[in-house]
Amino acid sequence: KSPSFVISPQKQIYHCFGCGAGGDAIKFVMEYEKLNYPEAIERLADQNNYTLHYTDNKNPQKQRSQLMEKLSQWYQSLLTTMPTAQAYLNERGVSMASIEKFGIGYAPDSFKTIQFIKSNQFSMAEAVELGVAGSEGGREYARFMERIIFPIHAANGASVGFGGRTITGHQAKYINSPQTALFNKSRLLYAYDLAKQAIYKQRSIIITEGYLDVVMLHQAGFNQAVATLGTALTPEHLPLLRKGDPRVIMAYDGDNAGRAAAFKASKLLSASGFDGGVVIFEGGLDPADMVHTGPHDTLNAMFLSPQPFIEFVLEEILRTFDLRNPKAKEQALHESIGYLKTLSPLLQEEYKNFLAIRLAISPSLIRLTQQHENQNRAPLMTNAYDVWELSLIKSM
Repeated sequence: KSPSFVISPQKQIYHCFGCGAGGDAIKFVMEYEKLNYPEAIERLADQNNYTLHYTDNKNPQKQRSQLMEKLSQWYQSLLTTMPTAQAYLNERGVSMASIEKFGIGYAPDSFKTIQFIKSNQFSMAEAVELGVAGSEGGREYARFMERIIFPIHAANGASVGFGGRTITGHQAKYINSPQTALFNKSRLLYAYDLAKQAIYKQRSIIITEGYLDVVMLHQAGFNQAVATLGTALTPEHLPLLRKGDPRVIMAYDGDNAGRAAAFKASKLLSASGFDGGVVIFEGGLDPADMVHTGPHDTLNAMFLSPQPFIEFVLEEILRTFDLRNPKAKEQALHESIGYLKTLSPLLQEEYKNFLAIRLAISPSLIRLTQQHENQNRAPLMTNAYDVWELSLIKSM
């Protein structure tokens, strides 16, 4: 109702009388951009064109490169000169606002890219080190040729790599930057820098498989959407996912590859204590198709009621067995119990009945970790008493 956020340029501090937040410029960037202290320092230095000098020279990931930023801007400028690329994006329903928001561009042939790198006084050695170029037998070449380009950023907004989608029939439909000092696909999520505000505010994150899925979901208002970079979800992703303690929703295609990826991710997330579930898009559709052709209300309802991770994993395990065959049912039981043992004792007990109902067996046949531990503990407690003490107690 009244202004409560105050900035003091003299004291170099801010304070909000509404919620009590306060601090200096670095603290503000940490809170607003959801960054840690070093990332906030790098963000401010980048905004103010200030060069940082690192005392820890053993960590090459801290080194920033202007080449990535320049190349990304150049790719964006070339998109307007490529009607084929624009036609593909229009066909998929990508708006001009989304193209600008995500910095989507176009990579020309190899010769033009190499020429751009050299004409801007960047060394080819640096280009190779950052994964935008390669060298073989003395021949230099660009890694991204005749592809729609999706810039990939770290959580602090720094450009660290690229993803490319072919529109001229290259053998690989999608390619990513190779592993470099800046780019580690097992720790990065596409568009996390754009989604983190919504993730923290809504306490949820939607993880998809593709760049266009993320672009279209943001376009539809699902600004908490991100994507893995051509790899399955890994334990290295978990620290990033824990920020803000969001509910994790896996939105994957319904084909075999999509189900397999969702199965692996669900096992990892449930065993790591994450809350959330899985949304599978059937009929050959992906999230981008749903946004482009389907009602957004249906999509929102799907994200609000995903299938819980544990239920999904158990259903997928049982789906691979012919439960009419007693021997196969026994194998399904053993595999399901093996998965349940990775969970907490409470969750094991809660999902014991769920598994028993699916298998049409008695819950007493499902023996989990907690029961085995109790059985093994009884003899140890007996041996802990002295024989004389036991005789005395018996006499008493």
